[in-house]
Amino acid sequence: MNSLCGHLPQDIGNLKVVTHIDLSWNQFSGEIPAAIGGLQSLKTLSLAHNNFQGPLPQSFDGSVSAEFLDFSDNNLSGIIHGNEALCGPPRLKVLPCKTSTIGRSKTAAAGVLVYVLPLLIATILVPVLVLVFIRRRRKNAKLPSQGDLLTVATWRRISYLELERATDGFSESNLVGKGSFGSVYKGILSDGISVAVKVFNLNLQGALRSFEAECEVLCRIRHRNLVKIISSCSNIEFKALVLEYMPNGSLMQWLYSHDFFLDILQRLNMMIDVASSLEYLHHGYSVPVVHCDLKPSNILLNEDMIAHVGDFGISRFLGDGDSMTQTMTLATVGYMAPEYGSQGIISTSGDVYSYGISLIETFTRKKPTDEMFAGEMNLKRWVKESLPHAVIKVADANLLERDDEHFAAKQECILSMMKLAMDCSEEAPEERVNMREVITTLEKIKMNFLKDVGGQSLKT
Repeated sequence: MNSLCGHLPQDIGNLKVVTHIDLSWNQFSGEIPAAIGGLQSLKTLSLAHNNFQGPLPQSFDGSVSAEFLDFSDNNLSGIIHGNEALCGPPRLKVLPCKTSTIGRSKTAAAGVLVYVLPLLIATILVPVLVLVFIRRRRKNAKLPSQGDLLTVATWRRISYLELERATDGFSESNLVGKGSFGSVYKGILSDGISVAVKVFNLNLQGALRSFEAECEVLCRIRHRNLVKIISSCSNIEFKALVLEYMPNGSLMQWLYSHDFFLDILQRLNMMIDVASSLEYLHHGYSVPVVHCDLKPSNILLNEDMIAHVGDFGISRFLGDGDSMTQTMTLATVGYMAPEYGSQGIISTSGDVYSYGISLIETFTRKKPTDEMFAGEMNLKRWVKESLPHAVIKVADANLLERDDEHFAAKQECILSMMKLAMDCSEEAPEERVNMREVITTLEKIKMNFLKDVGGQSLKT
């Protein structure tokens, strides 16, 4: 019951003194190795509920030591002869053997335990299920539940050679971005699927840790507004993640583009998407996850302009009962919370701070590192001093034009967003709102805005 996959190796025949093998309820495939039939000490063997195919190995015919065999719910065929353990009652309470040779069809998923399995459920299966239930309840306090884990079998197995072909040798023409620990290339797999291949520069300090952290997080979390992982490729000299491709780039690219424009409703919807993903990470998952580096360049847009949060290279799981932890890894200047920058303290409220700064940038089109901010003046203070009567001075000029028929509604919407941003970016972590409150507030802002414009088309 671990979602294991792949083929069983012939080396399993080297386990000469093994007595019990239970690989049931996984996703193994291929043929059952003939070497298993030569394990003379084997007493119980369960390969049930997998994807094994082909005939049962003839080597089982001579295996007289096995007392319990279960191959049910596979795609096997064949007959087992000469196994005295499957009839009795010398060792099991089953129907008496009429001859010394027993034949049983194994077509589809019938299994060899037509008589044995029902009689053994009460004595074997029930205690095992109880034990599994107890162990999982104990683990749930510390680890994510298996229901949240990305099933390994759903991953595509992608080799370095396929990635090299998909990206045309990781050519510059396919380079779509660079980060702190490597580069991202667009690629097209052999089946025509477009992907983003994030290649880590292992010569950089922290790159390996970033790869491992991102693998750990992306393999466990699932949400419509988080970039999905398709596979990974890893060897001693090369490590890469194969991710869902976002054809419309990042929010940062759109905010500062001279060719494209995001209207007020588009920006509002994107920030609702981002808040939804953070609400899931902080409150909707079995263990709180802290992104640690939220900013517009890590907010990616799909073909429908739906926002997805990516780049979990320095993210952290908070341990059992922890509300914060410490790290020496620094996030991006301007977006990180004060306690993160000064003491390395990370918590979900630190993500809320970063969200608040990103919210300000989305509606002002000003970066926290803009050259206009020097000395004691910073992006947050600049906006705060404009509230509530001078929001037009800080808002993106493309969003507010006095001759716009919806000017009042847009100004009120941006004012509400800036007030929310202030609540998110309070200096003290305990004074910040949480992402559940953020979601509620955003939905109200959107509802009021749509009501104010009366459903009319917006000038963009």
